[in-house]
Amino acid sequence: MIARAGGVALASLVSAVLVFACTAGDDIILATGSNSGQPPSFTAGDATTTAEEAGLLSYCPSNTCPAGRTTCPDSRFPCDVDLKTDKNNCGECGSVCHADVQGRAMYTCVDGRCVPACNFTWDSLGGWNYLDCDGSPENGCETDPSNDNCGACGKKCTDPAKPCVPAQGPVGIPTCGCPDGQLLCLSPRPHCVDPENDDANCGACGIACDPAGPDGEFYPNGYLGCKQGQCGALKCFPQFVAPTGDCDGDLSNGCETVLTSSEHCGACGNACSGHCAVSPENPFSSPVCNICPPGTTFCALSNFGDAPQGECVDITTDASNCGRCGNSCGLYTFEPTSKGVCTYGSCSRVCFQGRADCNGNAEDDCEVDTDSDPRNCGGCGKVCDKIAGQACVRGQCVVEPCDEDAGEVGAR
Repeated sequence: MIARAGGVALASLVSAVLVFACTAGDDIILATGSNSGQPPSFTAGDATTTAEEAGLLSYCPSNTCPAGRTTCPDSRFPCDVDLKTDKNNCGECGSVCHADVQGRAMYTCVDGRCVPACNFTWDSLGGWNYLDCDGSPENGCETDPSNDNCGACGKKCTDPAKPCVPAQGPVGIPTCGCPDGQLLCLSPRPHCVDPENDDANCGACGIACDPAGPDGEFYPNGYLGCKQGQCGALKCFPQFVAPTGDCDGDLSNGCETVLTSSEHCGACGNACSGHCAVSPENPFSSPVCNICPPGTTFCALSNFGDAPQGECVDITTDASNCGRCGNSCGLYTFEPTSKGVCTYGSCSRVCFQGRADCNGNAEDDCEVDTDSDPRNCGGCGKVCDKIAGQACVRGQCVVEPCDEDAGEVGAR
């Protein structure tokens, strides 16, 4: 029994409260049907007040699962399944939230129900988000964006000159009409273009530029495209490895300059006194000049032409460059239960929340589930009442009010 009250002296009550506090921590995990999720409050009163009159409760170990938790046939520990959030046991054991076979949605478990999370699809004309407008989980995200449901259910596009158009790029939502400066083109479906620079819609919808120009000539690293609404301007091919530019203005040699040097970093004439590099977080972006602030070191991950892909890092804390560039702390294992961290330039591993390394063996990583294991509940060696079959939920041993009429009672 964790704490006992009822017809006992005040000194005993104080002792019981201390035992309770040391055992259960700031919160307690109560079995289903228990009348409180928090320990009772204690208020100083008349010295003749009994424990029963003060409203004190006794708590005993329990193997009854708290509300929303259960033990499934494939459970490793009692009460280790959360029916409200487990997508493999949503609402009941074995009820799996699968992906939509049409590719329109992924299902998650919310409050014990499989709820569709609508997908976003994108192509060269823009992006569409599917919608769940009838609220039925059976048919998922059944609604396509349209003039009646443009980016959101019930959002209507009433102006014929501003129909529903896809989002600009792989993020965002469809809108009614085009942003300022863009042109609405209707084929192959309504979409917005920049008529000043769009090679397929140069100056007007459907006006495509010939990349070889009237003379049928191709240029090194470039082609003739649309600038300022006119075809025939030299444009450089997008380059992931080594972007180029036309820095000498000579059409015959095309885009002759690699924009990864200290003289031309990301643009013609953009001189760099630091490191001309591509950000590893956005490798498709243009190179930029990295001048590392004090306390950081430039670490190159790989070379792109003359420019490395790299960034300024603090080698005393960066888990990918710990103590020196390229020294990784091994962020994850195959089945990650821990992560590598860098402290003062030295690597170590930290268990994820709810996991612990109780055997000291690095081979099996953080092998113990301290959220559910009654032998290691909340930490290594913290044992719940085995005789009572006491369950461990969220790192705490489950309790329920004792059956006072039956004496000291464990789980029922």
